[in-house]
Order: sequence, then C-alpha cells, then structure tokens
Amino acid sequence: MSARSALPVIAVAAVSALLAGCTSTKSSGSGGGDISLVNSGKLTTCTHLPYPPFQSKQGKKIVGFDVDMVDLVASALDVKQEIVDTPFEGIQSGEDLNTNQCDVAAAGMTITDVREKNLDFSAPYFEATQALLTTKGKPYKTLAGLKGKKLAVQQGTTGESYAQKHAKGVKLVQFEDLALLLTAVKTGQTDAGINDNGVLYDYVKDNADTTVTAEFDTGEQYGIAVRTGNDALRKKIDAVLKDARADGSYDRIYKKWFGTAPKTDAR
Repeated sequence: MSARSALPVIAVAAVSALLAGCTSTKSSGSGGGDISLVNSGKLTTCTHLPYPPFQSKQGKKIVGFDVDMVDLVASALDVKQEIVDTPFEGIQSGEDLNTNQCDVAAAGMTITDVREKNLDFSAPYFEATQALLTTKGKPYKTLAGLKGKKLAVQQGTTGESYAQKHAKGVKLVQFEDLALLLTAVKTGQTDAGINDNGVLYDYVKDNADTTVTAEFDTGEQYGIAVRTGNDALRKKIDAVLKDARADGSYDRIYKKWFGTAPKTDAR
C-alpha cells in the first residue's frame, strides 16, 4: 500500500505442510499452460483495502487501477478475478500466497529487496514515490520542517521506512491503514502524513482542505506478486503487462484512474 515493509519468511517446513493440505486447479484458458490456480475458474487476488485509486470499495464492488490490471491477466487465462481483502502483513510476508489464500497479490506494493526474499514479482507496472500531505495553510514542506511535530505513517509501508530514516526529531504516529492516516491529517491529530504520491493526490482531489506539499524521490516501482517459484504465472503476468503496453490497454486504464496519460519514463 503503497508501498509497504517485510516480515520474516515463514519456515519452509511449515509452508510445505500447509500446501500439502491445499488443492489447486489447472487453468483451462488460452495461454494458461501449466498455470495452477487455487480456485477453479478464478484468479484469486489478495489486496488490502482501502488504497484508492489502486483498490477500494465502490458500493459492494472492489474497483481500482490494480483491479483493472489483474482483470487483464484473468481475461488472458479465461477466468474471473476474485479479490480477497486481507491484512498487508500477510501479503508482503508471502504467507497469504504460500498458504494458497490467493494466486497473486496486487496491493500498490513496491518491489523491495526485503520483499523479494518472500515473493516473486512481475515486471514493474507503476512508478511511485513518497509524498507529504498536510491541511492547507500549514507550512510543512520538508521532513526537517516537521521537527517536534507529529507525522502520520502507515504501518509496514515504504513511507514509514523512509520517515524512520529521514524524519529526525519527528514523532511518528503509526496507523494500520491509509484511511486512518488520512483522517488523522485531515482532523489535526497529526501535523502531516507520508504515503505514496498516487493515493495522496487522489485524496486531495476530493478534500480541498488538504494539499500535497512535497514529494521525495524514492524511485519506487510497484509489482504484482506471486508465490516464490511460481514462474508460470509470473511469466504470464509479464506477458500480459507487455501486451497491455503495446496495445494501448495500459494507457487507457491509467488515464481512467489518474486522469492523464502515463509519463513516457514510467515505461
């Protein structure tokens, strides 16, 4: 969620025991090959809500940029996507994938060295960086300017990690999800908040009393994750992402959720 930090890898023996009790089905869709899915006829996605515009609830339906991207993969496999909302810790640790709760994880998740020990990632599909959110009128435009103040961070995210390294003398206030972080900033519980630029710019569009005052060049890239060693599904995702870039599907989905075409350097 935006990006979010990793927990220890589950013991191999424990994972093997859990997998032994699970079943999987072969995808019968075009291009499915030897791809096994945890539920027949479905591509099951683990995510953590809310994280708009990447994934959030709209009525009873879950929608977003990540949802549309994974729908492309599901379509290529001739199956339907099913989404499971689960705590982020289980996603980034690899636990949810290793215990067959889902086939893929798509959660606005930054590819990091730590996470790559627990998960296998697709090719990057989105460029991100960290940004600073405040209410309008507040003077905070740098982390240094927040010294002695409160900064909201989301638990387990790359934003939290960045703040821990660079927000010296700032009191970090941890929140479990993005919605709680945004509320803390908006209501004055904290002086500012740090998270991925995509979700913060999406928030300020509908909250005129808030503003993004700074971005920090962290050079992050999101990836869709699969269980370690699930090369068949990972390669299929990469092929779908490559095709989406070539046929204009990626640009269309990007513009739908961000209101503009992607920058050429994001490719």
